[in-house]
Amino acid sequence: MTAEAQAPRVEKPSYRYYVLAILVLVYMLNFLDRQIIGILAAPLKAEFGLSDSQFGLLGGIAFASVYSTLAIPLAWLADRFSRVWIMTGALAVWSGFTALCGVAGSFGQLFLFRMGVGVGESGGVAPAYSLVADYFPPHQRARALAVFAFGIPLGTAAGTLVGGVLAAQYGWRTAFIVVGLLGLVLAPVLRLTIRDPKRGATDIARPAVVDAAPVQASPVQSGAVQAAAPAAPAVVAAPNRVGLNASRLMLVAGAVAFALAALGQFGGVYVGNPLVLAFAGGLATVIGVSFWIAKVTASYVFPKKSFWLLALGAASSSVCGYGIAGWLPLFFMRSFDLTLLQTSWYYAGIALIGGTLGIWMGGAVADKLAKRGKGAYPLTPAIAFLISAPLFIAAMNSPWIIGLVLPGGGSVVQQLTLAFLIFLIPTGLNLAWLGPITAAVQNLVPAPMRSTASALFLLINNLLGIAVGFYYFGWMSDLLAPRFGEESLRWAIYTGMGFYLLASVLLIGASRTLKRDWVD
Repeated sequence: MTAEAQAPRVEKPSYRYYVLAILVLVYMLNFLDRQIIGILAAPLKAEFGLSDSQFGLLGGIAFASVYSTLAIPLAWLADRFSRVWIMTGALAVWSGFTALCGVAGSFGQLFLFRMGVGVGESGGVAPAYSLVADYFPPHQRARALAVFAFGIPLGTAAGTLVGGVLAAQYGWRTAFIVVGLLGLVLAPVLRLTIRDPKRGATDIARPAVVDAAPVQASPVQSGAVQAAAPAAPAVVAAPNRVGLNASRLMLVAGAVAFALAALGQFGGVYVGNPLVLAFAGGLATVIGVSFWIAKVTASYVFPKKSFWLLALGAASSSVCGYGIAGWLPLFFMRSFDLTLLQTSWYYAGIALIGGTLGIWMGGAVADKLAKRGKGAYPLTPAIAFLISAPLFIAAMNSPWIIGLVLPGGGSVVQQLTLAFLIFLIPTGLNLAWLGPITAAVQNLVPAPMRSTASALFLLINNLLGIAVGFYYFGWMSDLLAPRFGEESLRWAIYTGMGFYLLASVLLIGASRTLKRDWVD
């Protein structure tokens, strides 16, 4: 047997693009089911009598607590078993629970069903990142990941439009059920038409990594390879100590939280809400178990400064990204006096046009600038965030801006048109990090570790971005309501712009450390 016989299968460009298209469609449904709750804020708050803070919990921690933590064990499996099978199961689970949200009879039931959506979606992203990386070579990878990220604006726009139109015409329950059923239809298409490629098939040759997922080879195959070329020197993976210590720390924190919850519930010693402490204990425990499962990859990537700067920078921007995406529909209804149906069309247009342009430009610009240095990957979104913050504020104050030129602030149509055009820019810039940053994270580790490394990154990004972001704006709105009334949400969004500044600082730091942490 020759070495050529063992060469990885090279997929035709047409098939690679088909795979990318299907993955974009799956990611679109991922975000559609995740973000539909934003456009349904008004009917859900009215149905269950929720405050902004409670709705923030429903849109944030209910989803993010399981979505972020379960992604690691599922990504660990995806590094060893079929990524396509894992994604198919994940798609079916999150779509089923989305449909169940439509039959929820209480806030508690809806909270649990949203957790179920998070369980499913936890297996849908990291394996997809790994698939894209194995279908596209390094020089095309950031743009391919940027195309994959088109699922975000497409899903956000579709969730806003489809959810809003269905809710306006048939009620919010119908909206949940219809979008859930769409995913159940796509699941078999994903499984039957997408092949799982050889891991690292499109990478340049690199030394083998000890402790990667084992691949069995026959003596004949091994001899053929050895006869064709000298054995590559092994790179010993980092000791497991770092990952184990991180796991132990979280497990101890979980045990302490459970003990405090028990003292409060059964011992009469009040140190906080027992239910909240028990929830925190469970969350810390799952994170600890996840770190233990991912201990090899965690020990490899945690010591790298670039990983933390990229993850925390992305998470800081996601506080605004997820928070604003979840709360802008309600802002338009409160401050711009739009109906649910009008808001659906208005915000869907902003999300689709602005988001698509931003993601594509972010990936293309970073790929081009990266020829001059790896630091361009984080530096591109850092600059984008510095521009985004003032433009979001400007878009929310379009009547004042028009008033500088036209007496009385112009007509309502003029105000909405100006706001729409300005919103396009920061909406696009807000998503410019996705292609460059995810490509950079993929290149912090060898190919067999990519799914797990992506899940570790997403744990930080999503747990902070979704849970904190969605809840922060609701909590701040309630806090400011006594002073600002219906305009409290506007001021809450103003305060959140500081997270963009923090994200820029962290990503500028990453631009200075990424070169030495890069794995070709």
